[in-house]
Amino acid sequence: MHYRRLGQSGIKVSEISLGAWVTFGNQIDEFTAISLIKEAFDQGINFFDNADMYAEGQAEIVMGKAIATMPREELVISSKVFWPTFKGPNGRGLSRKHITESINASLKRLGTDYVDLYFCHRYDPDTPMEEIVRAMTDLIHQGKVLYWGTSEWEARYIMQAYGTAREFGLIPPTMDQPQYNIFHRHRVEDSVMPVARELGMGLTTFSPLYYGILSGKYNNGIPKGSRASLEDYSWIRDRITPERVEIVKCLTEIANDLDITPAQLAIAWILRRKEVSSVITGATRLEQLDENLGASEAYEKLTEIDIDRIFSCLGSYQE
Repeated sequence: MHYRRLGQSGIKVSEISLGAWVTFGNQIDEFTAISLIKEAFDQGINFFDNADMYAEGQAEIVMGKAIATMPREELVISSKVFWPTFKGPNGRGLSRKHITESINASLKRLGTDYVDLYFCHRYDPDTPMEEIVRAMTDLIHQGKVLYWGTSEWEARYIMQAYGTAREFGLIPPTMDQPQYNIFHRHRVEDSVMPVARELGMGLTTFSPLYYGILSGKYNNGIPKGSRASLEDYSWIRDRITPERVEIVKCLTEIANDLDITPAQLAIAWILRRKEVSSVITGATRLEQLDENLGASEAYEKLTEIDIDRIFSCLGSYQE
């Protein structure tokens, strides 16, 4: 496992990390989730991503049970705040109240005194930027959070948060968490990455396999038992278009030539960007975890010729 600095900060995260979204507390049972976390740690992963709203808080509870017997000082644990977590008009957003209530609830579910990384899960137009940045700065001063960041924010709002911090002597965001993959790349490459380079922020990207489509599992239809086959995941089926399937089939040929899997190719393609501190992956089985971890070696195989072939597969595709 290789470790990268989180932007220009001193903390280092595994370049491949394990996330709880969709799976923990929802798609897989508690025993499997805990086994995945412990196996991931044994194989070098130190960054485990979570959020207060994943499985309505159950994902944090499951992760808390897993890390209870692990060396906390060696772990980088994250959570997020924005989406509704309790009833009433103050149960969502980035007000000081919701941030305070949410971090306290997350720490209780995780069974820890602090989270290493805390993300504002979306931009909140209803809360003044100074209130957001002050609330995050206060959490850091209180020792409940070590670094704060943004997730899926537009570049202009990230710049505004940074400027607000500098104007009032507060702590600016250290990281951003955008969706970034071969299919969904232009917004990040055209606006977020330039800002990250300028401000010294690290990116912890999610959905490297574009909801599993880039793994190649849907090249010949939707397999029984796959996530897209489940009733609650019709939104994934909507994304499995003929155009995307043909692109993944082309990418699969490149992966075969390199003796790696399509999933490893997709993750390796992201790792080539130095702005990326960690690629957040998901897994429902130990075999998937092992496959994702193999992307580090796959990255070392990639040449400029391979990158050119990947872009040739995309053709005129834009997203």
